Amino acid sequence: MERVDRLWRYSLIFLGVFALFAALRIAEGILAPLVLALVAGVVLSPLSDLVERWGMRPVVGALTCLFVTLLLVGIIAAALQPMVARLVEAAPKIWSDMQDAVEIFRRLLSGFSQLTNGLGQSLSSPAEAQTGAGDGLDMAMPSISDALLYAPSVAAQMLIFVGALFFFLLTRVEIYDWAARRLSAPSQRAQTANRLRGAERLVARYFLTITIINMAEALIVTVVLQLLGMPGAPLWGLVVFLLNYLLYIGPAILTVALIFGGVAAFDGGYSLLPAAAYLVVNAIEGQFVTPALIGKHTEVNPLLVFLALVFGMWLWGPVGGIVAIPILLWVLQLHNGQRAARLPPSEA
Repeated sequence: MERVDRLWRYSLIFLGVFALFAALRIAEGILAPLVLALVAGVVLSPLSDLVERWGMRPVVGALTCLFVTLLLVGIIAAALQPMVARLVEAAPKIWSDMQDAVEIFRRLLSGFSQLTNGLGQSLSSPAEAQTGAGDGLDMAMPSISDALLYAPSVAAQMLIFVGALFFFLLTRVEIYDWAARRLSAPSQRAQTANRLRGAERLVARYFLTITIINMAEALIVTVVLQLLGMPGAPLWGLVVFLLNYLLYIGPAILTVALIFGGVAAFDGGYSLLPAAAYLVVNAIEGQFVTPALIGKHTEVNPLLVFLALVFGMWLWGPVGGIVAIPILLWVLQLHNGQRAARLPPSEA
């Protein structure tokens, strides 16, 4: 009977977790901008505290952080627009230059087509492959009607983000106190509130350090690409700065983008130099600079980081990839603080 009760309990836990994940996926349009706003609020909390230490009211700090956030988003969008337009215009040339590589790769795959009939049927002739790829490229290009269709949804998500960010920054101290009252006994409420603020400071410090590292790497990549003669080197540096927030996945995406950008700008083997230069700079940053500056207090198992990124991007796409690491650090900091509070003073 005890075994049946245990299985029943585990089944309920499994169903609850499954229902939670399903709800997170279904409510992506609401929860994704909401969680992103909370993470942004945690990251911007030092700025809000600084404004309050200057003797101003909390609402002024919240409005300042909101203004800085919207200003940065507008600047980044305006800076990326020329690059996006240039890549769209260069898409036919990129596809034309990539035909030889695609043909070589297709022939390598066709050598294995005799192993199974299914693989042989999935491969087509070169003419069909070129036609099919071109059709896929055309279908991937968004039209004005698509933009108009998604505009209300994007506007609603922006409104959710702005509102959640403002009210979280305005009332985050009260939120932490409320959570401490609900999550701990009366004798431990002060410690719980301190742990919540400590986790906030850790995430903010981590993001500040990563931002400085990304800025330095973006500047170096910009200089290197400029020396190589890569068109739009400053814009590529901006993309490096943004995508480096997505650990592992961002550099991989950027490497592929630089390969396409190099093919569009140069001929022959020289077209691979931009991607190769970025990989060298990113390897130095990942292996030496980041571990030295982040420190042991924020070290996390790489497998856990990768799984968090994969799960976040599977759940909410790029937004999930951005918030995955801050949430992971926040949860681990709370867990470590709770564990330290349970230990005797000599062991803690």
